[in-house]
Amino acid sequence: MTAVADRSLGPELVRTVSIGQADVLVIGLISTDDGPVIAPADAFEDVLDGETRAALLTALQAVGAKGKGEEVTRVPAPAGLGVDCVLAVGLGAEDKLDAEQVRKSAGAAGRALTGVATAVTTLSGLDLGAAAEGFYLGAYQFTTFKSAKTAPKEDDQPVKRVEFLVPEPGFGEEALFRAQAVAEAVATARDFVNTPPNDLFPAEFANRAAELAKAAGLQVEILDEKELESQGYGGILGVGKGSSRPPRLIRITYAGGDPKVALIGKGITFDTGGISIKPAANMENMTSDMGGAAAVIATTLLAARLSLPLTVIATVPMAENMPSATAQRPGDVLTQFGGTTVEVINTDAEGRLILADALVRAGQDEPDYVIDVATLTGAQMVALGTRTPGVMGTDLFRDRVARISQAVGENAWAMPLPAELRADLNSKIADLQNVAPHRWGGMLSAGLFLKEFVSESVQWAHLDVAGPAYNTGGPFGYIGKGGTGVPVRTLIATLEDIAAE
Repeated sequence: MTAVADRSLGPELVRTVSIGQADVLVIGLISTDDGPVIAPADAFEDVLDGETRAALLTALQAVGAKGKGEEVTRVPAPAGLGVDCVLAVGLGAEDKLDAEQVRKSAGAAGRALTGVATAVTTLSGLDLGAAAEGFYLGAYQFTTFKSAKTAPKEDDQPVKRVEFLVPEPGFGEEALFRAQAVAEAVATARDFVNTPPNDLFPAEFANRAAELAKAAGLQVEILDEKELESQGYGGILGVGKGSSRPPRLIRITYAGGDPKVALIGKGITFDTGGISIKPAANMENMTSDMGGAAAVIATTLLAARLSLPLTVIATVPMAENMPSATAQRPGDVLTQFGGTTVEVINTDAEGRLILADALVRAGQDEPDYVIDVATLTGAQMVALGTRTPGVMGTDLFRDRVARISQAVGENAWAMPLPAELRADLNSKIADLQNVAPHRWGGMLSAGLFLKEFVSESVQWAHLDVAGPAYNTGGPFGYIGKGGTGVPVRTLIATLEDIAAE
């Protein structure tokens, strides 16, 4: 199958000045001490006049609507409104209403609109871009591998078209274009992550990424196992040698001018832990261990689509970490690209080994900024939970990326790289060992390991998204179960911020 290349797009997103032929009207409700209030209060009065608003509030309160964040309530439409029903989605308290809450609430509405052909919404009066991203991502479904027996029937399929009410025909064109481009990039990353590992092994992953990049007019280079060996990519080869499906390194270049940004993404298409094998319970979730690679590839394509005035070079190592007679062992010493030797203490700390090769290769391009993304450590989830990425790196750039991530709703948190932990990575027989001899500060130790392969002159950020890249729980906001696409929106917002300098 070619699940990613042939993915069906999400709902059509358009602007409109009237309800037209829509089936459902989606409105927002703010929660107050005196009961819910329709928001925005002073927009689209030609659609929602005072009498219609009063009738809707009466109906909504009668069925218990409170306006709490992401609460969804459906009621019959008042006579003459031009739609069959009204779906009200809670926005929470007004003093906490921001773009991210609009995005979350629109996502909840998008998930609730299954079986609907066309919906029209007033949420565009709050934040058109956030609403558009929320509806698109909330409606996302991954059904490529479902047969006719279990594929969604008509009533279970996502909404086909969402119309955003605007005050005049030309309003919000740029905002909607960007929102749809971003949402589609996030969906592309989700598709990659959700594709099962027997269908998305390293060579296939590289080929699909190359197909998308070439279609966008970007430069592509793929190194196979022979080229990796001849050029000395010992980390990637060491991790991939236990699998019958050999590793790859793909490089994708979007040349949009200066400055130059290197993006690196961990692409472990499946992680058993190797000889240091993981417990069987929940190992199926390790199909997500290429979430960093998926985000980096999708972001590079998105930078080209948005014509950002900078250069982005994605360097993405891909391998499958399997136990076998040919797998690397604890105690082996490998030579990373660039010459650093590493003693492998734990083969389940494999992501840093392939990233180290990629970081050194990316450094040869002399970038101004380096950002690497990886589902790297379980310690990230211990420290920050499953929804908060950790950001490490050079202090100023680390903090900048964290602020940007929080502004777009992906909520990365700046973390230190304590100098006292560095000595724990010294090896008795090699330059480094890949893990510390204790479990304290595991996310930070991994960041310190990567720091050894980054030039001191470059601005660098390392994002650990082990938890946030894959949702094993129930849906919330615009996030469904499975791949989330985190941190595509952080990455593109960071690139836009760099380009604006």
